[in-house]
Parts: sequence; C-alpha cells; structure tokens
Amino acid sequence: MATQHYAQNSGLRQRKKAVRGGAPTQSPRQAPRAMLGARNLRAPFSPPEEWHEPIEDGGDYKIVVRQPGPGYRHVLTPDDVRARLAQVPQQFLAGLEVVQLASMTRKKQSFPCYGLQWGATLYLYPIEETLEEHFSAPPRPEIYNEARMYGGRWDEPEPNWWRLTWSEQAIRDFYLNNILIHELGHLVDDRNTTYQDRERYAEWFAIEYGYRATGGAAARRGKQKPRRRHHAA
Repeated sequence: MATQHYAQNSGLRQRKKAVRGGAPTQSPRQAPRAMLGARNLRAPFSPPEEWHEPIEDGGDYKIVVRQPGPGYRHVLTPDDVRARLAQVPQQFLAGLEVVQLASMTRKKQSFPCYGLQWGATLYLYPIEETLEEHFSAPPRPEIYNEARMYGGRWDEPEPNWWRLTWSEQAIRDFYLNNILIHELGHLVDDRNTTYQDRERYAEWFAIEYGYRATGGAAARRGKQKPRRRHHAA
C-alpha cells in the first residue's frame, strides 16, 4: 500500500517449504484476497521478489533489509520483527529462514501489497512516508473493517476518492500483529491446498496469534483517537 490507483488486489498462498518456487502468497493493500501472482503458463514467469533458496538446516532465520524506495519507509525494524516473533510459539518458526524488509519499485507500485510469503521467506513491504494511502475504488467491507481494527482511519476527501490514514502507532500494530503474523500463518500451513482454505487459515492465525494475543479490541480501545480534518472548498 506514490499515490495508488489500483483495482482489486489479492493473494495466492503457497504451501510451506515443500514448494521451492511457484506462485507467491501476498497480503494485498486493496481487497479481496483472491488469487494474485498465479503463473500464466503461456507467458514467461516474472519473479515477484528476490528469491532466497531454502537451506533447511534448522538454523535461526535471518533478516534482510533493502532500501524502501523514494517516498516510502519501512514500518518495522529488524529488532521489531525479532521481538514480535519471539512472542509466538517457537515451533511456528521452524520453517522460517528469511524475513526481508523489501523495497518498493515502480513495477510493484502497480500491484502493491503489504506482505508476501514465498518459499521459506516472509517479505514486508514499505508504506508511503505520509502514512496515507489513496484508492480510486471503495474498499471492500472486509478490508475497511480490518484496517479499522488496527486504528486505520478511512475518509472520502473527494468524490470517488478514498483515503486510508494511519498513525505511527496504528501502522506498527497493523504490521506487527496482522501482516507479519498472517504471512507466518501461510508458512506454517502445511495441510491446506486450496486458496480459500489457506486464506481462511492465515486469517484465523493472524486473529488468534496476532490480534487476540495482544489484547484484541479491549487493548486498542481509546488508543486510536480520530482527528478532525479540514479541507479547503
């Protein structure tokens, strides 16, 4: 999630380390989480990200940091990631080898997402430095509600123009307790094979080990106070 003018984005989830290549799994920045990045067998495969070949040595995961790109910033630091992952049941990290704070390129701007799981790697994408995201289509209810759960604020400053504004606290909460945990859920899911089942599992995983594990609605109530915005006529 430059100003974004994108249509409905989606996510295709990948089996755990059994799959070394194939289609990645993404957490979109705009609605519904359907299939994204599936291979077109008649066209050349264009890797969506820097590929880290799984080592499968049982060692600790590493964190790779790339430049976020002009106008963008990383939400989390490597210390943030390590501290949050230290709080989940540690058996969930057995298949994790790399967490990459990825860059935002011009190509990725046309099909942006917050996070991606591919092979044994989780990718977290940067966000606009302004902490404002702009949409030319209305958000789907599930996307609207999910952002609000973590303190995101929606408004419509112009007709047919929607804005999602984050505070520093809210966007950190969203990445730490939703995006990071959601993608980890895809990594640990070695049972489900269909998109619908894998997505359902990852969403449950993020709620159970992210949102609820950090206090749920009660812990967030009153922390994100909406601010009045005034716009020139």
